[in-house]
Amino acid sequence: MSGPETPGPVPLVGDRLPLDATDWWRTAVIYQVYIRSFADADGDGIGDIAGIRSRLGYLRDLGVDALWITPWYPSPMADGGYDVADYRGIDPTFGTLADAAALVRDAHEGGLRVIVDIVPNHTSSRHAWFRAALADGLGSAARGRYLFRPGRGADGSEPPNNWQSSFGGPAWTRVVEPDGRLGEWYLHLFDPEQPDLDWTNAAVRQEFEEILAFWFAHGVDGFRIDVAMALLKDPQLPDAPPWDHAAPGPPRVPPGHPFFDRDDVHEIWRAWRRVADAREPRRVFVGEVALVEPEALARYVRPDELHTAFNFDFLRCPWAADALRATIDGTRAALAAVGAPATWVLSNHDETRHVTRLGRATTGARGLLDGHRETADLELGTRRARAAALLMLALPGGAYLYQGEELGLWEVEDLPDELLQDPTWRRSGHRARGRDGCRVPIPWSGEGPPFGFGPSGSTPWLPQPPAWAAFTVEAESCSAGSMLELYRRALRLRREHAGFATEELRWLPGPAGTLIFERGHGLRCAVNVSAEPLPLPAERTTLLKSVPLVGDRLPLDATAWYIAEPVPGARAGETRRP
Repeated sequence: MSGPETPGPVPLVGDRLPLDATDWWRTAVIYQVYIRSFADADGDGIGDIAGIRSRLGYLRDLGVDALWITPWYPSPMADGGYDVADYRGIDPTFGTLADAAALVRDAHEGGLRVIVDIVPNHTSSRHAWFRAALADGLGSAARGRYLFRPGRGADGSEPPNNWQSSFGGPAWTRVVEPDGRLGEWYLHLFDPEQPDLDWTNAAVRQEFEEILAFWFAHGVDGFRIDVAMALLKDPQLPDAPPWDHAAPGPPRVPPGHPFFDRDDVHEIWRAWRRVADAREPRRVFVGEVALVEPEALARYVRPDELHTAFNFDFLRCPWAADALRATIDGTRAALAAVGAPATWVLSNHDETRHVTRLGRATTGARGLLDGHRETADLELGTRRARAAALLMLALPGGAYLYQGEELGLWEVEDLPDELLQDPTWRRSGHRARGRDGCRVPIPWSGEGPPFGFGPSGSTPWLPQPPAWAAFTVEAESCSAGSMLELYRRALRLRREHAGFATEELRWLPGPAGTLIFERGHGLRCAVNVSAEPLPLPAERTTLLKSVPLVGDRLPLDATAWYIAEPVPGARAGETRRP
């Protein structure tokens, strides 16, 4: 980037959202910490709570309002911790309950909130409840907490229905009964080591409300809810309609699906909301609701249900102006109807990193079982990722950042087969490599692995590319044009400029292939996805741009924030500085 952005003067609104702000979640920027890959304090190659504590200063300086930590509970790690064996503990690999309490305390002292993951759809097969379900046998109260059913066919040798696991293969596994005979089948929408709970069971509902209260008592500020749309299943367990999880583009749940987005799931979220609202300060929920229809998403964030939900329609949207605008408008309209803010996101631990995704011919996200990979142009993907970040952060509502996106990290697609750990790799018959490529430990400093992720000489649980030497926090902090500095400036402006303090958004006319909108106080965002440079107003104050302008023109695959009219009191020449 050539030359600094115009610093102002601009209308200011202050620093990060105060901890006692009631509706902080409506506009917050939250940073996702994939705990295994963020920072390793003890040198065992796996990230931990002490590592997160050591990097809280980095997160505060970055400019985020909170962090979301992926599951830290005791787990056999069949699915990276999303197979929970004990919801009231901390896995020894990550630390202790005392470490967790210290992390929450330190974060709060630094003005950061802490959201933790909760996994209510299923437990680990090593959870005490499931072990009891196997041991106690047919018709037991323990077995009633899960979805056990007899098989089809004369001898019960066929699964109860045609449901498929999201990781590949059948969603049912047959068990050996205590007397040694083959018996019932249990449901697992994911891995066999993740048996689904039966949420019609009162004991299940009570247990999770008590788990919420346990962690609220330990100071956490809220929960990210895994698979929030799948907890309740059609009691008749009918066959599911065909659904190609691996098809390009956003998957749309067929109407009347037997285990996704059922009407009765909303009873659960209303009950959870009552638990959260009984606390002072009130705690928050963000749902993983993998629905791309805005009206369906809106049902989960009604005033008495979840506070926010991830916008998968935006994450999976192709890099095309018309598609982006349709997604933004549809989301905002549907959520405004229920009084909820949008929550924007570009990457997470389940999706191909957007530097790679945006560098492909097919820029929309694919499903977990994507068995083929298009070659990515990482230079193009990085350029688009810079533009996409400024678009996302200029939109009204909240935003989630996935660790490493602020460094411009890409998907690591050449991990050795023998090191892959995602169950998708195994369940797909080694057809789909899964999500490990977006979970590689992030680089902090140095010229080679472990790049400051752990102590010198330690070996990260997944290998880091040598090319990441130029993408460490240390290296990018010294580069005015780096992705990290772009995020830092964007987050500072988002906090400080009064134009970002409202939910206002007004579209302005522009050439085909462009997006131009105005927020409050004359703040504008222009995105150029067309084939031609986009002229910007000659009289303007440029606040930030994803790439250098060419005179008064915004190049292709670029975004700029600016104020169209000169700022009162600005010195001569300031308003046209690119």
